[in-house]
Amino acid sequence: MKLEDLGFNSWFQEKIKYSKFSENNLARIIIVYKNIYTIRGQKSEVQAEITGKMRYGAESKLDLPTVGDWVFAEYLDKNTFAVIQEILPRKSTLKRKIAGKRTEFQLIASNIDIVFIMQSLDADFNMRRLERFLVMINDDNIEPIVLLSKSDLISSEDLNKKIIEVKNINHNCKIVTFSNKTGTGLEQIESNIKPGMTYCLLGSSGVGKTTLINNLIGEDKYATGDVRKKDSKGKHITTNRQLIVLKNGGIIIDTPGIRELANIGAGSGIDETFFDISNLAGNCHFNDCSHTIEPGCSVLEALKNGEIDRKHYDSYLKLRKESEYNEMTYLKKRRKAKDFGKFIKEAKKNFRKR
Repeated sequence: MKLEDLGFNSWFQEKIKYSKFSENNLARIIIVYKNIYTIRGQKSEVQAEITGKMRYGAESKLDLPTVGDWVFAEYLDKNTFAVIQEILPRKSTLKRKIAGKRTEFQLIASNIDIVFIMQSLDADFNMRRLERFLVMINDDNIEPIVLLSKSDLISSEDLNKKIIEVKNINHNCKIVTFSNKTGTGLEQIESNIKPGMTYCLLGSSGVGKTTLINNLIGEDKYATGDVRKKDSKGKHITTNRQLIVLKNGGIIIDTPGIRELANIGAGSGIDETFFDISNLAGNCHFNDCSHTIEPGCSVLEALKNGEIDRKHYDSYLKLRKESEYNEMTYLKKRRKAKDFGKFIKEAKKNFRKR
């Protein structure tokens, strides 16, 4: 397989001009499972590990490889195993706050051109969750496309209402409705997938992500699970992130279902997602207007006049507050880690002097 078939292009070519490694060492990470990576290059598809220097020198999870990364690897044991030596600069990254109380980034995938946000038109349909996905994607200037699955379950009238709801929060976003069961709309999805470009599929469990991939590749290669009827939630059948090359040359990254999504310091992503509010904010009387109680607030005036939806506004305030709090906590944590690192270095230096 050629590197171009895996998405290698002139952008990455520019980044390796002065590298000590050759193109023969180049590979792309196609699967991540805990501390084991599967990489694919010109030679073969093999399992790989990172160097101890990379593992213990990483200041955060952002410094470790993820699915979609281009890396330089040293092949061993007659090209049956590899050690990842270096990660190439990333064109884009999809990241979120790690699930739970810890304030740390989790990398979902890298070097993505377009993200498919998938929601089903049953109980899973949730505008507030869609806004969270859009914030994460817009924060790194990646193009989003909304896929609404299970279109066979609702009437045309209700379908049009759902489409209008999505357009009301992001009128520039492309929307495709489809059904894995009947095949309606699958051709439209395929028409948006171009050779050599990398796509990432995001959504909750049970929306039909893996079934869609099976339909795109034309065979039931990946396992799918049942969905509970009472709440339309599914089991985590996809347990790891994996990169798949489609027959038409497009590259798609499948991810486990996401049930908890929080962002850290996603100011630009919030402004882009809530562009209607951001545009109005420029007309507020105070430059540091919080859009909550201040007189002369254009956002509050638009809310009062019904120009902005109340739920959309509440979501904006919640996501902004959450993102700012997480950023403050994260930076505080990073400062403490750096101070501790300096203390250890100084202690070692003094010990050697003795």
